[in-house]
Amino acid sequence: MKIALFSTCIVDAMYPRVALATVRILERLGHQVVYPAGQGCCSQMHVNSGYLDEALPVVRNHVQAFSSESFDYAVAPSGSCVASLGHQQPMVARAAGEEQLAREAEDVAARTYELSQLLIDVLGVTNATSQLGSYFPHTVTYHPSCHGKRLLRLDDRQPSLLRTVEGIDFRELPDSDECCGFGGTFSLKNSDVSGAMVEQKLGNIAASGAKLCTGGDAACLLHIGGAAHKRGEDIQTVHFAEILAATRTNPLDITGDVQLSIPVGAK
Repeated sequence: MKIALFSTCIVDAMYPRVALATVRILERLGHQVVYPAGQGCCSQMHVNSGYLDEALPVVRNHVQAFSSESFDYAVAPSGSCVASLGHQQPMVARAAGEEQLAREAEDVAARTYELSQLLIDVLGVTNATSQLGSYFPHTVTYHPSCHGKRLLRLDDRQPSLLRTVEGIDFRELPDSDECCGFGGTFSLKNSDVSGAMVEQKLGNIAASGAKLCTGGDAACLLHIGGAAHKRGEDIQTVHFAEILAATRTNPLDITGDVQLSIPVGAK
């Protein structure tokens, strides 16, 4: 199967190892991964701030990039960006009177899946140990991002895969359905409220007994990890794709900055 990777802005700019982990997982399953040239932002930041006119060329760019490449499905390691494709992009195009672009955006969105959606619903992956060779002998808790939970209805997909990773000690997060306080530009415009929300989230992570917090959105993990660092908390964050990509021969190093060990040529 040919799968197109939508890396998303924050992954491309700050967490490229998450995109690499996503590619590694899919190639391990025997699929061909392609990267549509010219891709950029999903326009979520613009739309959430009310800049629909500025969002229009961003939407057009995404549609053009993913319409110019032949693929069976597209995937992104981000629930919020995938939600934006279906929830916001057609709306932006229609608000500008561009019905054809809106239909094309709907077509691209319909073929784009968040990583756990693709793995479970399309590729039939239900056991990370037996099907992916995942190995992560550490204590972990899990934060479900708001867009993935409420717009994509991911439900238990991400944690269900994490629980099947060999060696993992999975701890439930108290009040897990509460927002971490990021919310994109919300964290800048309402920094005091955002800070109070992430403070509570850090307390719940500590209460879980885990020093590692995972999730499916790099932006939320950036917010939580940054707050932990600022407050001197012994808490680190890691994207769930990196945990699934980790194996006995290519482990996820959690000393210092959490990152995947990826020797040249290794799968």
